Amino acid sequence: METPAPADAGLPRTTPRKTRIGLVAGGLGAYWPQFPGLLEQLQHSARSVSDRFSGMGCEVVDVGFVSDPQEAAAAAEKLRSADCDLIVTFLTTYLTASMVLPVAQRSQAPVLLIDLQPTASMDHATFGTGEWLAYCGQCPLPEIANVFRRARIPFRSVSGHLHDENAWTRIERWIRAAGVRAAMRHARHGLMGHLYPGMLDVSTDLTLVSAQFGSHVEVLEVDDLRIRVAEVTERQVDARVALAREVFTLDTSVVEEDLRWGAKVSVGLDRLVDDFALDSLAYYHRGLDGELHERLGAGMILGASLLTARGIPVAGEYELRTSLAMLMADRLGAGGSFTELQALNFDDDVVEMGHDGPAHLASSSADPLLRGLGVYHGKRGWGVSVEFDVRHGPVTTFGLGQDADGTYMVIASQGQVVPGPLLEIGNTTSRVDFGCDPGEWTDAWSASGIGHHWALCVGHRAKDLQAVADLLGLPFVHVTV
Repeated sequence: METPAPADAGLPRTTPRKTRIGLVAGGLGAYWPQFPGLLEQLQHSARSVSDRFSGMGCEVVDVGFVSDPQEAAAAAEKLRSADCDLIVTFLTTYLTASMVLPVAQRSQAPVLLIDLQPTASMDHATFGTGEWLAYCGQCPLPEIANVFRRARIPFRSVSGHLHDENAWTRIERWIRAAGVRAAMRHARHGLMGHLYPGMLDVSTDLTLVSAQFGSHVEVLEVDDLRIRVAEVTERQVDARVALAREVFTLDTSVVEEDLRWGAKVSVGLDRLVDDFALDSLAYYHRGLDGELHERLGAGMILGASLLTARGIPVAGEYELRTSLAMLMADRLGAGGSFTELQALNFDDDVVEMGHDGPAHLASSSADPLLRGLGVYHGKRGWGVSVEFDVRHGPVTTFGLGQDADGTYMVIASQGQVVPGPLLEIGNTTSRVDFGCDPGEWTDAWSASGIGHHWALCVGHRAKDLQAVADLLGLPFVHVTV
């Protein structure tokens, strides 16, 4: 799932910053005068790798080919100033650890080592030493791994050959993870309203968001939304209602007045996101006796779902950690809908999960439904809510847990969404089969460090998320039973 909603539906995707990949290739300079043509062959391989990264849509900072520690140190300085999201060091043949260590130390970015020999195997009958040296990029890998370990530098590598799709699949996983790291490093997360009373797990230290992810948290007032909603014109409301009718199937329970209010809040919400340059938003406001702030909080779901479909995820109940997880999932191309436990079905061995709130529309198994609700469970107000079943097939539950010392954790579990009966209460409910007793899975998931909410993602994403956790320097917890 690469595009959450078609642009012709009036939901153009936000354009994230390109993932910036630094590339340095190298080999031992002593070989060049000994084996004419070897350097040119290896440089050609390096150019093919650079071209492949560009073909992935990355911005490639290629600092060229290095042959000794002095050249490696100069390349490291160039990469340091380029502010890369991931440094890829291509081991084309043997080279010393002293040529790789400066890149990892000075570039201030995670480093991925790749050794991709020219083909799947050597032609032993015709090869001499010069030809063999083009195939021994893996030779220095244990040496470098040992040095990285002693230097306390996280180590990651991919070994293969230039046309090895398995190796490129693993490399692309690191590229995607670097894109998530970039999204978090440069993100501005909105936090509007106040904590849902009593939800102690939801409370998040905002300083830790900046410290562990590099993100900025913009603290907003509901009044920031109020003044923008007040400026919305009837023509803008008409256009947003028309968009809602195009994107959603409207249930007969939808009251036109409530739909128009949700549309008006949606337009104001778009303006809020633009004015504060937000990449995500978490919100909650309780309100009182139908006053305006209560109505604003209750009118958020339509606009929040439309924003989430555009790649600007929104989470309710002040769930900042979940809005962060939804952004990370979206940048992986995995969708990511706001989710909590709803019920267990021991007859069908499934866990029912979802939420009455913001949803990632691209995850829907069919046209999403707008349902009118006279009451939101556990929250004040009334209005329209989104209802759908996540696309049937492989899914991943993914959330950010937080440990006693404040450290965030990337937590994931893989299952399958299966068909079956669902409640029709304006929730994004799905039946997830984790291949085990649903009660046992629930116990294991709850013990993982996860909080009240998480993102339900399309596809099996545990390996992607493990790579994300690695690049962010966070623990990874894979829940299996």
